[in-house]
Amino acid sequence: MATRHSSGLSPRDMKQQLLDKARARRTQTTARVADDAGDDMFASKPTPLQISDDFVRFDRQPGYQQLSMMQQAGAAFGVPEPFFRVHEGCAGATTRIDGRELVNFASYNYLDYSRHPEVIKAAAEAAAHYGTSVSASRAVSGERPIHRELEAAVARTYEVEDAVVFVSGHATNVSTLGYLLGPKDLILHDEWIHNSSLVGAQLSGARRMPFAHNDPDALEALLSSQRGKFERVLIVTEGLYSMDGDVPDLPRLIALKQQYRCWLMVDEAHSFGVLGERGLGLREHFDIDAHDVDIWMGTMSKTLSGCGGYIAGCKELVSMLRYFAPGFLYSVGMPAQVAAPPLKILELLQGDDARQRIARLHAVSGYFLTRARALGLDVGDSLGVAVVPVILGSSLVAARLSNQLFEAGFNVQPILHPAVPEKSARLRFFLSCEHTEAQVDAVLETLIQQLSDIKAGL
Repeated sequence: MATRHSSGLSPRDMKQQLLDKARARRTQTTARVADDAGDDMFASKPTPLQISDDFVRFDRQPGYQQLSMMQQAGAAFGVPEPFFRVHEGCAGATTRIDGRELVNFASYNYLDYSRHPEVIKAAAEAAAHYGTSVSASRAVSGERPIHRELEAAVARTYEVEDAVVFVSGHATNVSTLGYLLGPKDLILHDEWIHNSSLVGAQLSGARRMPFAHNDPDALEALLSSQRGKFERVLIVTEGLYSMDGDVPDLPRLIALKQQYRCWLMVDEAHSFGVLGERGLGLREHFDIDAHDVDIWMGTMSKTLSGCGGYIAGCKELVSMLRYFAPGFLYSVGMPAQVAAPPLKILELLQGDDARQRIARLHAVSGYFLTRARALGLDVGDSLGVAVVPVILGSSLVAARLSNQLFEAGFNVQPILHPAVPEKSARLRFFLSCEHTEAQVDAVLETLIQQLSDIKAGL
């Protein structure tokens, strides 16, 4: 039997009575406010806020202002913008732009697999079988057998337990770092690490500290002073730096991560398919066990001739990312025709033809490095495999030289301030296994002549 209060009401009746009184009070308050304001309360217009156009108009935003200044400066110095040129076919050692065939040093198609007949056939057959989109996130209804086949092939190649592929290479780093780390953690990264890792570190909320480029001593100093202040600590490096063409001291980084009980992540966007006799990347270059690195990351858009990224490692890491990493969980699954080329290339990399392509890439890259140094050009610390910069020290000189090389039949992209410090402005040369020594000689001879003319005119 329900207990009754001294007033004679049950607890349920008392609760209902309190609710009724509260509703009555709200109704009376609303009516009183309306009476006080009169009909004008609904007829009057709100006073406009005084908000500056700087916060409303897109042409007043800092990014657009910076872009406008750069474009105006280029026009003032007679240097056309070198970006967003349209390539009219497959870009490899040569390309076609505006109806002209040029020798191309601005493509990541290192082993020239993007036009390989078997790779193209695999993409076409996958699209015919699965359609052009899987039309959903993989967790919901976008999972296809080709996804698991590709992930299994990546894991076998790295000789680790599992792998997961993301639809975007940039999002692979953003989502992985953003999910794995938090406010009580620390991310230590090379100062020249890719933007995707920087954005992922910022998203995570972890403390972020850069160390001097390829300087393990600087990293050790940070670990010695900071490791005990944080829970999880992640060291992030790249396998082959696309700005400088150099590599980190991986054995030393492994020793440091073991000594200080950290995770180590290697971004192999440019090193996989390039370093080592079999193209297995930084671990083959240094002959280390894949398990000594906690997180292997790579992209599908360079040697693997597709699009997207992957994480390879232990099954626990991969399982977490499959179920919780936002860039995977909430993104559409990789289209089958995008997954098929990397899957086919991972198979091709096991054959003799792949080794010949890698050997040709190493040979022509090394030839470029040797010839550039002999001509007195500053190539920094480049290893001479696939990526060789020519450091010029002036954004204006780099932009002008890029344009003049373009007019002479060579496509080479400049890297200008603020992407790099002004003193480090450069041209970046990306080599393909299909480049020839004659093409290297021709571009370097033209570069030296044009550089001399530019300096004479300044």
